[in-house]
Parts: sequence; C-alpha cells; structure tokens
Amino acid sequence: MNATTVRQIKNLPSLQAEQLGHWPSSAMRIGAALLIVSLAIGYWSADGMQRLMHVYLLSVSFFLSISLGALFFVVLQHLTGARWSVVLRRIAELLTAAIPVLGLMMLPIVLPMFFGSAALYSWNDEALRQTDALVQGKTPYLNAPFFAFRCLAYFTLWTIIARFYFSRSVAQDRAADALPTEAMRKWSGPSMLAFAGTINFAAFDWLMSLDPHWFSTIFGIYFFAGCAVAVFATLAVASAILQRFGLISQAVTTEHYHDLGKLLFGFTFFWAYIAFSQFLLIWYANIPEETVWFLHRQEHGWQFVGLLLIVGHFFLPFFGLMSRSARRSKRVLLFWAVFMLAMHWIDLYWLIIPSASPESIAVGPLDLLTLVGVGGIWLATILKRAVGTTLVPVGDPYLEESLAFHNV
Repeated sequence: MNATTVRQIKNLPSLQAEQLGHWPSSAMRIGAALLIVSLAIGYWSADGMQRLMHVYLLSVSFFLSISLGALFFVVLQHLTGARWSVVLRRIAELLTAAIPVLGLMMLPIVLPMFFGSAALYSWNDEALRQTDALVQGKTPYLNAPFFAFRCLAYFTLWTIIARFYFSRSVAQDRAADALPTEAMRKWSGPSMLAFAGTINFAAFDWLMSLDPHWFSTIFGIYFFAGCAVAVFATLAVASAILQRFGLISQAVTTEHYHDLGKLLFGFTFFWAYIAFSQFLLIWYANIPEETVWFLHRQEHGWQFVGLLLIVGHFFLPFFGLMSRSARRSKRVLLFWAVFMLAMHWIDLYWLIIPSASPESIAVGPLDLLTLVGVGGIWLATILKRAVGTTLVPVGDPYLEESLAFHNV
C-alpha cells in the first residue's frame, strides 16, 4: 500500500450523524414496534407467553453472542499483540456497544421471576422445588435473587471491559504516544480470564438451566464457539457493507478477508469438535439425567434440525471454506458468512425452543418478529455509538503494519 493511501486512511474523518441519516432512529422505532406486536401476539395466544419468552431469549442470545464474540476478538488482539487486525478492530469495538442495552433487555426475563413466573425457567416453580429432588438440590444456585445478581454481574463486567477498550482505542486516535495501547495490552490478560469465566456461567444460567435436570461441563465452551463463529461472520459482512458505502473502502483488503475466512473456518471446526465431544461423552455414559436432553431433540421433527446442524453448521462450510481461493473471494466469503449466521441462529433455536415446544418445531411469525425487533434495537445502539468516531483506529501505532499486511 502506497504512502498516499496510508495518509488518506490516517486522515479519515469521524462518522457524522448525517451520513447515517434516519437509520439509527428508524431501526430503534421498528425494533420497539415489532417487540410490542410480539407481546400482543404472545398475550392473546393460548401458550403464546411461554413461547414468547423462549423466542425472546433466543433473539437476545443471538445478538448478545455476536457482541460477546466481538468483545473476545478485541481483547484477544491485544493479548496476542496482533497487528493484522487493527483495521478491523474498531468495527468489533462498536459491536460491543450493544452489551449494556442487551443487559437492560434481560429485564423482561428476570423481573417476572421475582413474582414466581416459571414460563421460561421451570426451576422457579415453587411446587416443583418441593416435589423434585434434583431441582431442590440445585435451589441454592437456581433461585431468582441469585440468578438476577449473576446477570447483573455478567453485564456489568462485560460493559466495563467493553467501555475500557473502546474509550482507550478512541483516545489512542488523539494521543501523541502509545500509552492507551499499552494500557489495553496490560489489562488484556485479566480481561480475558474474566470474560472466559463469565461467558461460561452465563451459558449455564440462561441456556442450560432451561432444563434443570440436564448438565454438561463443556456447554459454556459450546456457546463460546458459537459466539466466535458469529462474530467472524459478522465482521466479514459489516466490513463489506461499510466498503460498499465507501466508508472504509481501502482499509480492509483481500488479505484481511482471507484471515477472517481462516478464523471462520477454524472456529466452525472447533464448534463441531465441542458439539461432538459433548454428545459422545453424554451418550456413552448413558446417564438418564444427561441423555434425556438429547432424546427430546431426536424426536418430533427435532432430529431433522440436528441433522441440519451437522450438515449446515459443519460439513458444508468446512468444504466451502477449505480452499484458499474461497477465503480470498469477498463474494464467496460473504455467502458463507451470512450462511453461518443463519446456522448459528438455528443452533440457538435447537438449544432453546424444545423447552417450550418439545413436540413441534413450529417456526412462526413470532420468531421472526422478535428476532427483527431485538435486532433493530441492537443495530440502532451500534450506529449511535459509531457517530463521532472513525471506523478505523487511525491513531493505532500498528496501523501501517495492518494496512501492509500480506498473507504468506
């Protein structure tokens, strides 16, 4: 990359509200309106509220997984001292901006639990606690006050980490030295340890405890693998969209897409490895409390969703992303990125919805309305945070190395 291009990128202006037009406000209004419509449908349906609570958790978990994957990506780049990814890091930092808003969106899940609601988590049913020995034994951990406290702790910690890295990154754009970058590198180790612990227990709390009789020690890693797949796919899509509108047209090159493709390919394989390990160990041990969770997902049509995940979440992208030429083709990579985001949503659907609808797959308008509703608010939050910042860390001391990055 020549000196003129580097100079142009370093002088990129901050994103102005006028450039986004009505997108942030429109996304927010549409998202809020669709969630209200979803609430009305759930209220007037026979079992709609239970279904609504599950699809709402699904939608929040989907977009939270992207933001958490972005937080992992940001911290990881500083932890490893990676330089190729500098031009992509601001996009990931912006994706983390939605974490506190998604924390607020957990309130409709948490607050009803204090009034005894068991529409989502059966372990919150007082009668079940009295009659089910296994649930009774887990009550010191699975109870509404402690559940709410853990939710607050997770989102508080994630927000602190996300805000720290975003603010330091923006400060580096204006700094005359590398002190902000050094601070981010210094705290990357503790941040990664904190992230690893909290995402593990968050997966236990929000997803695994939907069936309080089931347990898996590697379920948190399974959820994390999905987060990683989701964020690498999202970074590829977001970069392409921003380039389409001429905002980072020369900053992200084929070399960066190639590395995103490699990471997407690698974590797709990692997800499959963890999924198979979890299934094999539980099925081989043949303990009823553990195998029943898989049994519910091997009948009434859910077995076809499982087969779809095996083929669509592993075999197809494995061969589709294996070749170097596929990863270096923006169009091919974008296809697989969008495809993997769809597969990730189906994966979460397979994890969550059988708890509400074990005898029917039943994909309906409520699922789509809730997904777009939560997604609109998520997108609006990210766009509002982007205003006033450059979409590339122009002050990063390793920016030139990232711009000149070339795969061997």
